[in-house]
This record gives sequence, C-alpha cells and structure tokens, in this order.
Amino acid sequence: MDSGSEGTGAPVGADRTGRNETPQQRADRKWGDLLQELRVMQTGVQLLAGFLLTLPFQRRFDELEDYQRTFYLVLVLLAGVTIALLMTPVAVHRTLSGRQVKERVVDTSARIVNIALGGVALLVVGISAFIFDVVLGVIWAVVVGAAMAVLLVSLLAVLPRALIRRSPP
Repeated sequence: MDSGSEGTGAPVGADRTGRNETPQQRADRKWGDLLQELRVMQTGVQLLAGFLLTLPFQRRFDELEDYQRTFYLVLVLLAGVTIALLMTPVAVHRTLSGRQVKERVVDTSARIVNIALGGVALLVVGISAFIFDVVLGVIWAVVVGAAMAVLLVSLLAVLPRALIRRSPP
C-alpha cells in the first residue's frame, strides 16, 4: 500500500524490511544503529590500544627479540589505523550534516565500519599471537593466532551469511 512518494519524504509503504518508513527515517534509523555499533567497537579498540601502549614501560619489554618488537609496532599502527577508521564516520557526519546526503553518509560509514571491523579482528588475532609468542613461544603464537583467525572469520563472516540464508525472503 503506497501512501506517498519517495521524493516527498512521505511513507512509501512497507519496504523489504517490513518497516513503513520514509527514506529519511530509514537513514536516521540506520545511522542510530551504526552509532551503537561504533560505540561498542571503539571501546574495545581503545582498551586493546591502551594495553599495547603500556607494554614498552614493562621491565620484560627490553628482553623482546627484534621480530617481536617489530610485531608489536605493527600492532600499535594497526590499533591507530583502526581507531582512525572508527572516528571517520563521525567526522564525515559532522561535516556533511544538514546537506541532505544522510543516505550517502550512512552507506559510506557502513563500509568504513566493515573495514574497521576487519581491523579489530586482525588486532585481536595479532595481540593474541603476540602474547602467546612472548609467554610460550612462536609455535604457540601461530597455533593461537590461527585458531583466533578461524574463530573470528566464523563469527564475523560465516555466521551472518548463514543467518541471511536462513532468513525468509
């Protein structure tokens, strides 16, 4: 049942999600959902980055092998890039707010958040492997890193796709 046209901002009837909302309402809802996801991810990344930033001040840091220090620095850079990615949607929204491009902002921000989610996953794998390398050795680091990678791919990529396949059309 069509109760308006998309150009006027009036409800256009239930869309494929079953919601009866205008394109602007949909963009507002999606933006709110995206902000909630950003809050959760940013808190986790900030904690991981904070953990990384304290390591050089520990006594055992001087005992690390050269490759471990390099691995550590790569993780610090990855944390910084991931934090930057998580801040980008907010900066884009603040810059473009009021310019009638919210749908574009939401779509672009969703893509950026997906990239940031990959950064978070790499960070979790890397930190896990790094800790196991320092504590138990490189073999355990590879085993744990691979196991974490499989777990994260399963939870972040395979599970959502499986849920989509099970959803009614």
